[in-house]
Amino acid sequence: MKLLIDMNLSPDWLPLLRANGFEAAHWSGIGAHNAPDTEIMQWARAKGWVIFTHDLDFGILLAHRRDGGPSVLQVRTQDVSPAHLGPIVVTTLRAHREVLESGALLTIDESKSRVRILPI
Repeated sequence: MKLLIDMNLSPDWLPLLRANGFEAAHWSGIGAHNAPDTEIMQWARAKGWVIFTHDLDFGILLAHRRDGGPSVLQVRTQDVSPAHLGPIVVTTLRAHREVLESGALLTIDESKSRVRILPI
């Protein structure tokens, strides 16, 4: 699975995700730091990447557009550091790999996760 880390998350996620078998890139290495969410979504959809974000706007865009992709993993917690959330994110990604590869909005926090199949 290929994960595109949004600008609102640290590039510090890269080593953790790669060490756990995920292909990962941070948007800062791909496009403009101030690129609109629609541009990031377009890139991820065209390349088959899952967006990993702390931004709720991606879920809103998916719902309003009734898009079937790209898949989005959004974290909803204050501490979004890999040291705090890393094990939860890796476990959740592995558990939901199939639906993310097909098209889903996956929301996680410290205690639970919720999956919505796209389009929503």
